[in-house]
Amino acid sequence: MGRLGDPQPGNSADGSRAMKKNEVRVGSAYLAKVSDKVVPVRITGTSGHGGWDAVNEATGKKVRIKSAQRLRGPAEQPEAVDAKCRHVVADAPTAAPAAQGAKPDGKAAKDAKAAPKAPKAKREAKKRDGLSGLDAAAKVLADAGKPMNCKAIVETMLAKGLWKTGGKTPAATIYAAILREVRAKGKEARFRKTERGLFEATAAARQ
Repeated sequence: MGRLGDPQPGNSADGSRAMKKNEVRVGSAYLAKVSDKVVPVRITGTSGHGGWDAVNEATGKKVRIKSAQRLRGPAEQPEAVDAKCRHVVADAPTAAPAAQGAKPDGKAAKDAKAAPKAPKAKREAKKRDGLSGLDAAAKVLADAGKPMNCKAIVETMLAKGLWKTGGKTPAATIYAAILREVRAKGKEARFRKTERGLFEATAAARQ
């Protein structure tokens, strides 16, 4: 069982607000800092050594939450997900507008004529990049035909080359993304939670 040390009081090192002891509820899921990573955990009971016993919902492993200050907030609130577990998509730079009244030269006119080819290039780039993390997770579960935890889902995605990531906590990222789709789409979601930390594919994922 993992052990977590006591952080300093107040805000955590990553800028998120640490929870207080009276905010922690047995049976609830929270984001917790474990071995320098923020992961989703579910509190299973109070520990005889102080703090709480919990299960890492991304890996299924037991951990000990020694202090409430290790908790970052409810795991089922997307806005509480640590910045390390989020993918940030940068906006593509836009071309500067042409000066008013300026006439395009021959090269500019040639570039303008070539512009319609851009959508095809984008489709090819998307094909090379493969599926999104959430789409890849849905495919893995549909192919498996049985419930899996997020750690196993991510390992299968990477092994089959369905998804590439440089993130430090891919299992936590996929876990949070699956929960968001389940809450947003309800019965039309591609995922169904079967028990603590396990998900299976719905009929929507097999279409």
